[in-house]
Amino acid sequence: MNDANELSITRLIDAPPETVWRVWTERTEEWFCPRPWRVDILEQDLRPGGRSAMIMRGPNGEENALEGVFLEVVPNRRIVSTDAFAAGWKPQGPFMVAVTTFEEEGGKTRYTARSRHWTEDARRQHEAMGFAEGWGTVAEQLAELAEAEARSAA
Repeated sequence: MNDANELSITRLIDAPPETVWRVWTERTEEWFCPRPWRVDILEQDLRPGGRSAMIMRGPNGEENALEGVFLEVVPNRRIVSTDAFAAGWKPQGPFMVAVTTFEEEGGKTRYTARSRHWTEDARRQHEAMGFAEGWGTVAEQLAELAEAEARSAA
């Protein structure tokens, strides 16, 4: 993999990895899209080979269906997924591999989301789609939920 084809964001979240993981996996519809967009989860089978399917919906009726599979799932640590396959390992036009990590850092979580692309053109397309702003916004939304949950548990 050419690192030049990777885009990434990172954020230190004031909540333990277990809390950030729980919000990431159980409250996805609350943080996955920059508001006012929303997402409907059709399936999130969090295991290697499990299906990920959702529809992102925009405020003006826009729809963007996403489908892929999970490649690696390590609870509270790491999730790797790709859109190169649909469920049942059916090949489809690949765009990226997403690598999400949850690393403990002084009682907090270093959340990092990477988007690895097969080609420079795909990376550029993702940048032009607003990767930095979009993925940064959803990381902020994830952090808000996780930090509120951590405070209420304290």
